[in-house]
Amino acid sequence: MLAIRLKRYGKTHFATYRVIVQDAAKHPSSGKIVACVGNYSPHTKEASLDKEQIEKYLNNGAQPSPRMVKLLGDAKIKLPNWVEKPNLSKARTTRNPDKLRKNQPKEAKVEAAPAKKTPADVDETPVTTDEKECTCTDACASGYNPDCTCESDECHCRERKEATSEAEEPAETDAKSTEVTAP
Repeated sequence: MLAIRLKRYGKTHFATYRVIVQDAAKHPSSGKIVACVGNYSPHTKEASLDKEQIEKYLNNGAQPSPRMVKLLGDAKIKLPNWVEKPNLSKARTTRNPDKLRKNQPKEAKVEAAPAKKTPADVDETPVTTDEKECTCTDACASGYNPDCTCESDECHCRERKEATSEAEEPAETDAKSTEVTAP
């Protein structure tokens, strides 16, 4: 099967292309071509094509590359019906659009902040487990609450209160011991 494709030649960083007819199994740079049927300069977007030769090869079954289909269409060369017209638009399709962050369901930000309970909302059922809930959760979250009276194991205020009281006791005993030895 023959293919109509572009073969790069020209200087480094200044490409120009030859429009060639070649066996589809060969690489364009292999050098084995059937015919050279034109030139294309991507810098000036100018293509010089031999229309009769191209139509002859197309009618005999030569398959044009996607870029050549566009160039042949621009040159007003009639393509056979079996030639697929590629989509050369730059728009891409996303593989999994449902995984995009913008397509995820919106979660309410209110869930992150705990709502304050009013006395009507609080259950009046007694807690039967051994663990007691911390009643000063707002104060624990914001820091130390010296007036905390809850009995919870999870209360941070009680831990801080015990730590500060232990730190203050040795200082008081040192002051008493110095007073006793002085008189």
